[in-house]
Amino acid sequence: MILIYGVTGYTGRLVLEECLAAGLRPVVAGRDASAVRAIAEPHGLEWRVASLDNSVALDAALAGVTVVIHCAGPFARTSRPMADACLRNKVHYLDITGEIAVFESLARRDAEAKAAGVMLLPGSGFDVVPSDCLAAHLKARLPAATSLVLAFYGGSGLSRGTATTMAENAGGPGAIRRGGRIVPVPPAWRTRVVDFGSRQRLTMTIPWGDVSTAFYSTGIPDIEVYAAVHPSSVRMMRLSRFIGPVLRTAFVRRQLVNAINRRPAGPSAEARARGRAQLWGEVRDAAGNTATARLETPDGYTLTAKTAVLAARAVLEGRAMPGYQTPSRAFGADFILAVPGTTRTDL
Repeated sequence: MILIYGVTGYTGRLVLEECLAAGLRPVVAGRDASAVRAIAEPHGLEWRVASLDNSVALDAALAGVTVVIHCAGPFARTSRPMADACLRNKVHYLDITGEIAVFESLARRDAEAKAAGVMLLPGSGFDVVPSDCLAAHLKARLPAATSLVLAFYGGSGLSRGTATTMAENAGGPGAIRRGGRIVPVPPAWRTRVVDFGSRQRLTMTIPWGDVSTAFYSTGIPDIEVYAAVHPSSVRMMRLSRFIGPVLRTAFVRRQLVNAINRRPAGPSAEARARGRAQLWGEVRDAAGNTATARLETPDGYTLTAKTAVLAARAVLEGRAMPGYQTPSRAFGADFILAVPGTTRTDL
């Protein structure tokens, strides 16, 4: 049995739609009884209510469940109580985070999860399935690789949940991995022009989840991740180096979140259908040899729903690996190719 927690959110609803399209009948859950019921009843689905700060209610919500798709962010606050409940109840854990701190905190629970026979697999959506699978594919092409660079472009806009997570991290540093360690760097620490196939684009370093996860997937000690941006975004991020303390104040973050809450819940179905995501990756070894590849996928939110449900189905089929996992470690570097409309090109 699959349980979708956070089904009332923008991405939670997309995950539910994907489950139903795949012929699955998940249990849906959240903290607001009336909102959860309004989503469940038209589909004749079982629904449950639990707040993440109520362990008794969470345990009851997980009764009889095989795998949770946790969609209620920001995951820096919500991942631990749900992971705790999954470990207590021997339920496999999936989420759709892209937050480095969440990946690292769950990685530290590897032994605990193995002892419980539970898989902890955060990042089962656009963060970080396509980029993680691309990293693993490149590592297989150049096994002696010591450095990895990933970059991505595209999408249809931001949901409120994604924007809220970004607002809560406003004014914080970037991150890269050096010598196997995650180290902070200034925002927009480096820029480079990347050829995504359709065109060359300016990119800048960002603290994307692969700074954490790609190390566990590949063992490569030096990792940087870039996102395609407008030149003005680089200037703004570099300005934030000086006004970071202001951006980190509770007042400013509260104003940002209030502004976000006045926006639409997320991109429209039409925008998602038009959107495409493009990824590029390169590995290099100590001798200077390189391997490069591109990946093109559906829009990030559409992809998140599809990969999260594919991962949950794999768990139902008995393909869960106990312990902390990344998408490529759990299901292989070709896992992303199971998503219709995805292509990978070796260069």
